[in-house]
Amino acid sequence: MVVTYSFAGLPVADFAAAYAWYVRLLGRPADMFPHEHEAVWRLTSGGAVYVVDDCERAGNGLLTLAIDDLDAYADRLRTNGFALTEEPEGSAPRRLTITDDEGNRITFFQDPALSGV
Repeated sequence: MVVTYSFAGLPVADFAAAYAWYVRLLGRPADMFPHEHEAVWRLTSGGAVYVVDDCERAGNGLLTLAIDDLDAYADRLRTNGFALTEEPEGSAPRRLTITDDEGNRITFFQDPALSGV
């Protein structure tokens, strides 16, 4: 199997409110709208995240994103009113977690390939 692209979905019950929240979180509007209750952000050349109106699954999503500068991103999020929780490091890279209004959990960690670790 050769995977050429991956999509991660986050189900929500209130699409309009969730869309506004994710615009704030990701710092920009969605790149595309496959239908009126789904928004897609292309995050890398091979991956995207989408928010979709799905009441039955709302609040059960998990998303983990490796980013290039965890401290800078955390500062931007805190400045924009987001509350972050730092996960214990242990043997894993430092992680920051945020939960959307629906209960979906998004975790950010410093990409070891970009930090020289």
